[in-house]
Amino acid sequence: MNLRPASRGSAGRGPQRAFPARLSGVPLRRALLGALLGTLPLWAAAQTAPPAAPTAAPAAAPGVAERRAVTPAPLTASETARLQELFQKARPATLRIEQCAPDDCADPDGVGSAVLISADGLALTAYHVVEGARTLSAQTLDRKRYAAEVIGYNDQDDLALLRVRVPAGTPFLPLATGAPGVGNVALAIGNGGGAFLRPKTGRLTALDADAGRADFPPGTLELNAPVVPGDSGGPVLNASGQVTGIVSYIRTDGRRSRAYAVPVTVTDPRLTALKAGEKRDAPVIGITLGGSFGDLFFLPERGFTELSRLLKLGDTPGAFFTGVSRGSPAERAGLQPLRLDANDQRVSGDIVTAVNGKRIVNFSEFQYAVRAFRPGDTVTLTVLRSGRTLQVPVTLTGRSQVRN
Repeated sequence: MNLRPASRGSAGRGPQRAFPARLSGVPLRRALLGALLGTLPLWAAAQTAPPAAPTAAPAAAPGVAERRAVTPAPLTASETARLQELFQKARPATLRIEQCAPDDCADPDGVGSAVLISADGLALTAYHVVEGARTLSAQTLDRKRYAAEVIGYNDQDDLALLRVRVPAGTPFLPLATGAPGVGNVALAIGNGGGAFLRPKTGRLTALDADAGRADFPPGTLELNAPVVPGDSGGPVLNASGQVTGIVSYIRTDGRRSRAYAVPVTVTDPRLTALKAGEKRDAPVIGITLGGSFGDLFFLPERGFTELSRLLKLGDTPGAFFTGVSRGSPAERAGLQPLRLDANDQRVSGDIVTAVNGKRIVNFSEFQYAVRAFRPGDTVTLTVLRSGRTLQVPVTLTGRSQVRN
């Protein structure tokens, strides 16, 4: 299964530095990793992007109860006609977001979607659509481009609020006045697959869905509309034409694809904070798990034991990592990434077994433990290194301050 942001060419959620080439392509290790992946949850082969309650609270651990439709009913002919009519009315309030200047946008760095939510040009999108952008352009239905700037963002929940310099009278859409229900019809509008502000229809198939990874937003709406990269940041509308969600990421499993949106309502406290200019980074240490080990976020204790037979990781399961970002808290604390010799045995590399005394056994649990704090907080890591147990204090920083 593949898990990724539903945008094209954007900075993504948590890009990872490639692991050294000498550690990839070893048939024995590849076979072992393949066998281990067979023991993991279906979403274990996810790429970061990411990403955890629908408020700005710390990330929730995997296993959050979901309200889910067993078998969603197909849309009826009348529902399909109603959604098409709704699309025609709502489309003028939606936007194509490009990472470029409005007067120089032949080759944008990234493409996503957004929706206007006020008469004065406020627009909602997914944070990963605009993350790291030096300039932003918003294109309206008439193909005109306008400058856009980020007013506020919430990294953990993948939301961003933009100010778009659209002319007075440009249409906008209302936010939902209440929570949605499983089985409700859903209309997404976006720029996926190179299209321009096109509809995707379906039903909400789950509420409070969780990606199982701390670097993706928690408490999302799952829908079976055929969302594709480029649709990120676009609105999900209910039958009344209200914005009930913002498209964040997609999950694919063979030919099956599901989309996930961050729920929003008119009383959402996160939006109040964004309008006040809040720019909330997710806390990070500055480590990565990549290369041929990138699919082992969820490595269970038994899997760690199997892997350790080859790599000599030790007897105590924990989180290992393959990269440390320059200038990051991890580098300043002296954390050591995994290094292997020519025989694929560990030469060096820390194994993290606890965060502030909370036991962890893999990289995913490490992420969740860190996301329970805020940038500026200091946490103590229990680290196994060369046969010794160390207590290593690390002061967390915001994700925007670390580049892998």
